[in-house]
Amino acid sequence: MNGTLTRADLADIVHRRLGVSRAESASLVERVLFHMCHGLSEGENVKISGFGTFILRDKGQRIGRNPKTGVEVPIAPRRVMTFRASQIMRDRITKG
Repeated sequence: MNGTLTRADLADIVHRRLGVSRAESASLVERVLFHMCHGLSEGENVKISGFGTFILRDKGQRIGRNPKTGVEVPIAPRRVMTFRASQIMRDRITKG
């Protein structure tokens, strides 16, 4: 499969594999994504066994440099999210 896996694709897979209606499968995908987003917005990391972990980190203020002009500018503190794939996922990706 080339391209991008979308919400609609996920809902279609749920529909075909579980045999629930298209509306129910779309709702199920939306609820899972909602709870993941809600947890992250509340400051919780999200770990899905066999898939990976979405990790939140707070980055402090630092000085950056405009590469074009060389002028130093402060970069505001912020929260960033990273994804760390599980070993199972990394092995699957490596094998293709």
